[in-house]
Amino acid sequence: MPSDLVEAMSSNRPIPHTELFAQTEVGLAAANDFLAAARVSVRGLVAPRGTVDAEALQLHQFAAHGFAWVATYVAALEQLRSWALELQSQGKLGDLEAAFALAGFGEYLAQMRGGIVLSQVEMIRPTDLNIPASSLARFDEAVRPLVAAGTDARLKIRIAEHIRHGHFGEPALDETLSLVREQFRKFCAAEVEPHAHRWHLDNAYIPLDVVDGMAKLGAFGLTIEEEFGGHGLGKLAMAVTSEELSRAYIGVGSLGTRSEIAADLIRMSGTAEQKRHWLPRIASGEILPTAVFTEPNSGSDLGSVQTRAVRDGDVYRITGNKTWITHASRADMMTLLARTDPGERNHRGLSMFLAPKPRGDERTPFPAAGMSGTEIEVLGYRGMKEYEIRFDGFEVPASSLLGGVEGNGFKQVMATLETGRIQTGARAVGVAQCALELGLAYALTRVQFGKPLIAFPRIAIKLAWMAVETMIARRLTYFAAREKDRNQRCDIQAGMAKLLAARVAWANADAALQIHGGNGFALEFPISRVLCDARVLNIFEGAAEIQAQVIARGLLD
Repeated sequence: MPSDLVEAMSSNRPIPHTELFAQTEVGLAAANDFLAAARVSVRGLVAPRGTVDAEALQLHQFAAHGFAWVATYVAALEQLRSWALELQSQGKLGDLEAAFALAGFGEYLAQMRGGIVLSQVEMIRPTDLNIPASSLARFDEAVRPLVAAGTDARLKIRIAEHIRHGHFGEPALDETLSLVREQFRKFCAAEVEPHAHRWHLDNAYIPLDVVDGMAKLGAFGLTIEEEFGGHGLGKLAMAVTSEELSRAYIGVGSLGTRSEIAADLIRMSGTAEQKRHWLPRIASGEILPTAVFTEPNSGSDLGSVQTRAVRDGDVYRITGNKTWITHASRADMMTLLARTDPGERNHRGLSMFLAPKPRGDERTPFPAAGMSGTEIEVLGYRGMKEYEIRFDGFEVPASSLLGGVEGNGFKQVMATLETGRIQTGARAVGVAQCALELGLAYALTRVQFGKPLIAFPRIAIKLAWMAVETMIARRLTYFAAREKDRNQRCDIQAGMAKLLAARVAWANADAALQIHGGNGFALEFPISRVLCDARVLNIFEGAAEIQAQVIARGLLD
């Protein structure tokens, strides 16, 4: 007998909320049982003696990372249901939001059973996780009504009808965060969106007057305490701001990333004098920092950093090479990771420096003695420029040693990773939203065979799922930010947010370009830029494989 949810699809009636919450409760319980069965199986592979064995984890990496994706899906469904319940309690759960919840549950539960896409060439299936047939049978029985209704094409057509009017679901933000969101949206509409594509095509710096405008709005001091000139808001405000700025242009959305990393380093590990000197200047935008961590042979393996810092009286002399340094020329200060103990070949010999440098320009990008650099030309993520940097005796004041004690650099960097990954999740959500809106606008105006593209079901279904999954990624990212604001350890949640949101951004950009057809391949159309920008999100701040490793290790140990 069809459920009330399926009947609502066939009769085009409003989605019954009581049935929706009853079925999603059952579906979430089934998803958690599925996850528990997967954990038992995969843990047997990677922790044969009770704790995770590094060699076994590497040998069974595909299963472990697949388990991480299953866990991410379950966490995403928990947040999707929590969002819908919150809206219901506020009287704001409309038909669109209910449809989002239904479609999200239907599709993700179906993918858990049939196969979750890890990348364009990888899919994890229940057989890869050795989930027992009895567990799968119980899962199938529990989720059958929800999957039937949530994967119904008519549901996605209904969603497409809602979003064609520019409504993409209630974000459920409080008054303060709604005002933050609105002020940055207005700023972007006036100062960023009309120019972003030209900046990209010209590989031009984001103009300093735009940077100054962001500073006046408080973009660089959102989470810095008021006593140091900031706004004293939390990571959720940071996420909302990063999302809105990245929706306009990821380069603008990423300007605050290095400020946030520098501020976190100083707030958590700096001396009292370092806090007094740097934090007010970062908050005001007077100082633009850059993060100088990565080396040509280190990538995500920061413990193998080779750049040397040798104490010489009142200075340290820095020698070595760094790469993929964003906004390096125009930055005024570098958070620089270097090896102060040559006797240690791992993370224990590393220290962090707050290294001042003169701001460069187009003609002289690196005017400092002992420092030079070469631009790395990139497909997207422009506006700040990427550099490879060479240090040859570059002088850093001894007082710039973060915290005043050598050997703590790796630990200090690790403490900032949660923030960086939450912010990257938010940037990815902004890019995903941008791609969705570009695809929708084109589908509404482009006429083929006498109809706008959105009249064709496959186009409408694409757009509907893009909207649903963008909201899922948004809610998972906001959850990670809220956990951080509660001073909870959230490396797993931050990794999940970054992992899922980056995939959603790339999927949305690819789908939106497909909707554009041949025009999407033309440089003059902004979706060509957004596709390039979306691709990097799966790489920086820890590649997708690194996120899956962090999640798997944390949940299987």
